[in-house]
Amino acid sequence: MTETTRALAEVPREFLDFINSGNKFIVAGHKEPDGDCVGSQLALALVLRRMGKEAIACSAGPFKRLEIKPYECLFTPINDSTDLTGFRLIITDCSAQDRLGDIEPLLKALPIMAVDHHDNAAFPTTLCGYIDPGAYSTTCLIYNTIIALGLQPVKDEAELLFLGLCTDTGFFRHVDTSGAEAFRIASDLIRCGANPKAAFAVMNGGKSLNSRKLLGQVMLRAESLFDGKLILSWEEYEETQIYGQEGRDSDMMYQLFQSVAGVEAIVMIRQESAENCSIGFRSRDQVDVGSIAQSFGGGGHKNAAGLYVAGSIAELKPKIISAFENQFQNPS
Repeated sequence: MTETTRALAEVPREFLDFINSGNKFIVAGHKEPDGDCVGSQLALALVLRRMGKEAIACSAGPFKRLEIKPYECLFTPINDSTDLTGFRLIITDCSAQDRLGDIEPLLKALPIMAVDHHDNAAFPTTLCGYIDPGAYSTTCLIYNTIIALGLQPVKDEAELLFLGLCTDTGFFRHVDTSGAEAFRIASDLIRCGANPKAAFAVMNGGKSLNSRKLLGQVMLRAESLFDGKLILSWEEYEETQIYGQEGRDSDMMYQLFQSVAGVEAIVMIRQESAENCSIGFRSRDQVDVGSIAQSFGGGGHKNAAGLYVAGSIAELKPKIISAFENQFQNPS
């Protein structure tokens, strides 16, 4: 089977018809975007423009991660006065409208389809479109869509797609024996102009000294639980004020904790405000952190998930630990 026929077999005809029959598109993604969200949005918008269509990429933000900061200027703000007549909406990297953030009320009346690789069960409502939880990133699905439309990625699109693939695979650290397709797509993107060395530098370089100091604080207070199977740490609100949002380096923190012998899961709690926390989960395969995140109203994958929830670190810690106790006592 050729690349083109394989992509045509995977991409739903309804989604391709939705693209081909429309002329004006809003391409939106989830709030607090990551590289996969940004890469899939911008690459799809570029492709739609190449097809002679109008395409506007928009996001509620905020663009907290250093590697996506340079792309923030490519997103167009929308508001109550924006004329959306004739537009269709494509949501990437999520399949629930309520994850769009404060732009959701402005877009809810538009015809909608989604492109997403998350498990639909993670969200209370889901949309039709191109949904494949088996894909390593949403940018893989955008790549397949480009091929199914009879095109090939150009350099700018390939770079964006590669960024998303590298983001969600941890630069291929999380790819297992099912990952041949991810490497095939990566190889094709490199042939189209993506530069792995440059992508790695963007994702892992340019960190501030404060980011290393904050990382040290988080590492020092880490707790080892359940005979070393779970590592839990947290970031106080005051530390964010001292070191700044750009001091955060979640990917490096998870890498360091995952290198500890016997660790099966990691939890990071951040006090985002006096009333709310964000919680990140990572697993080495034995623990389904996606189901734990879902039980608190969040979502994600078996090995990577998260949520934003009301409460303080002191209030949430025992609840999170209790959820893991159920997992370790009753492994799947």
